[in-house]
Amino acid sequence: MNKVILMGRLTRDPEVRYTSGENALAVARFSLAVDRRFKRQGDDQTADFISCVTFGKTAEFVEKYLRQGTKITVSGRIQTGSYTNKDGQKVYTTDVVLDEVEFAESKNASNGGEQVPGKMPTDADGFMNIPDGLSDDELPFN
Repeated sequence: MNKVILMGRLTRDPEVRYTSGENALAVARFSLAVDRRFKRQGDDQTADFISCVTFGKTAEFVEKYLRQGTKITVSGRIQTGSYTNKDGQKVYTTDVVLDEVEFAESKNASNGGEQVPGKMPTDADGFMNIPDGLSDDELPFN
């Protein structure tokens, strides 16, 4: 079984690209900083930085709602691969291919309770206000 569940914060804004062709597909890549439970003696690193990738509707959700510092919970699978770079060296890759992405804290908690200009306002409980009249296709969690 290949199943991964992680909770952490985005190290930078996601990089989103779209495949070419008639049925263009969104592809989102980002790195997730996941705190370590225990610190090894002599090791100053307190987090692991894990490369994540997701596709389709989930990638569109990531593009629209996630920013650097957002705390999220994700699940997916580990995928390894390799390629030869322009210098002729073989490069090995490890990514977590995500199936699910969820917020792990309220928006107010992530920005110290301040409203960010240009962002959708939240209620006092930190949940996003969803405008009336949206169809199910416009919701990020359908």
